[in-house]
Amino acid sequence: MEPSGSTTSNHTLNSTGGGCPWEVSDKARLCRFLCYGSEGDVYTAREEGRVSMENAGALLSMLQEGRGAEVVEEIKRFSQDGRAVRPGPSFFALALCSQHSELKTRQAALKALKEVCRDPTHMFSFIQYKKELKDGMKCGIWGRALRKAVSDWYNEQDAMSLAAAVTKCKQREGWSHQDLLRLSHTKPAKDAIALISKYITKGWKEVQVAYADKENSEEVVNVLSYLEVVEKVKHSCDETEVISLIEEHKLEREQLLTDHLKSKQVWTALLKEMPLHSVLKILGKMTSNKVLEPGSSETQLVCDRIQSETVLKKAKLHPFSILLASEHYKRGQGYQGKPKWEPDGSILKAMDSAFYKSFMNVEPVGKCFVVAVDVSTSLSSVVPGTSISTAVAAAAITMIFARTEADTHVLAYSEGAVVPCSVSADMTLAEATVELVKIPSGSTDCSLPITWATESGKSVDVFIILTNNPLWTFTASPLESLKKHRQTLGASSKLVMCGLTSIGHAIADTEDRGLLSICGFDLGALSVIRNLAQDLI
Repeated sequence: MEPSGSTTSNHTLNSTGGGCPWEVSDKARLCRFLCYGSEGDVYTAREEGRVSMENAGALLSMLQEGRGAEVVEEIKRFSQDGRAVRPGPSFFALALCSQHSELKTRQAALKALKEVCRDPTHMFSFIQYKKELKDGMKCGIWGRALRKAVSDWYNEQDAMSLAAAVTKCKQREGWSHQDLLRLSHTKPAKDAIALISKYITKGWKEVQVAYADKENSEEVVNVLSYLEVVEKVKHSCDETEVISLIEEHKLEREQLLTDHLKSKQVWTALLKEMPLHSVLKILGKMTSNKVLEPGSSETQLVCDRIQSETVLKKAKLHPFSILLASEHYKRGQGYQGKPKWEPDGSILKAMDSAFYKSFMNVEPVGKCFVVAVDVSTSLSSVVPGTSISTAVAAAAITMIFARTEADTHVLAYSEGAVVPCSVSADMTLAEATVELVKIPSGSTDCSLPITWATESGKSVDVFIILTNNPLWTFTASPLESLKKHRQTLGASSKLVMCGLTSIGHAIADTEDRGLLSICGFDLGALSVIRNLAQDLI
């Protein structure tokens, strides 16, 4: 695949750090925070802690310096461009900006509300963060500006999309739509929104009475019909009727009763239109519950959807995401031992096919990468929080870069030297894994790949070091080796240290913006690497 050329935009961090281009500036710390919830140089996979003020020092500093508008623009960029690995930090930062002492910052934050909070779950998180930030203060959060912003959020939604959203997600974080409409004093701007507002605050019976004899617009009629279907399914005990309503109106499981979800036929109807990422999450449960049985039409339907290029493209599923789901399904049980299932061979084959097809969803960065695998210890451990071995994880990561980035070099290192490694873009995952595990083990020296590139005269944009060893020994510090590579070749090189089995150990504390540590590995780790390569964090 040809590289797409330079993907760095005006939004880079090269000029934000004063004299030294590698200084970790406040803006760089803010971007790290918005990306993964920490201002530090360590990303811990699968860590979903509550965002707090302790992690937001740079954000506060920038606000105090009068750079609130700049902060809001960064929040918008990270939330809109899919750069954020975790959404919580953006909602927290926006909430903090929305109650800053500077008027322009507050106005900019509330104006950005619809762009950042695109669905009800986002809105509920934002409101809860505002409440938490206001605790201990005398004034409440529901001033005129917030009331208008929340009202505008509801009024500017497409009516049918809003009707679907409020029936799928009624409440989160201790907040409901009824709370928000009441506290914001929302005055509906058009008839269809007024209908939805009445449905939320007064209930379906009141809506029926109010709209029974009215002459309604086409939009109101459509919303009214949709809400009628949602209400009908909520009160139906007829399995055939429920299935018919699901298929005709594309209802989702959040709109059904718990009792409905005890039916195999209802699940079969849901699976036809269910988003693919949701299907992958419940494959084990569906196999355990006998919804998916060997050779059944339901299993064939799921297999066809999983490996359909059209469906994969629409879902934008990443190969690593499919691999994680496949390895979990292959395991035959949930992470806590329940439920248990016998993996279906046809489903595993479909997921294997989908893994290779989904490489089309990976957009190249257009940089020079060195992906180096530490084979000094056994690669038979499991990546924490997953069902995937470190050998398979390392092979998959090397494949992702080898197949999508034209200028990628895959290395292995052990026993004080870089050793031959023939992992290539045309290999299967199984072949790449075998290639890595057959290399003999020895001592760990994570600086070796950088030294190899320097001595070879190969200017590298990003070094990605994959190791299974929490204890590293160096002939030279990786950071010192990186600095030497930059100086020798005039390169703006960066280094990502991935401790595949680590649960919080970083290589060293550093104030070099080009060095990042990853503990464990997940899909978010690939987004973090991508952001670093593009100079976005």
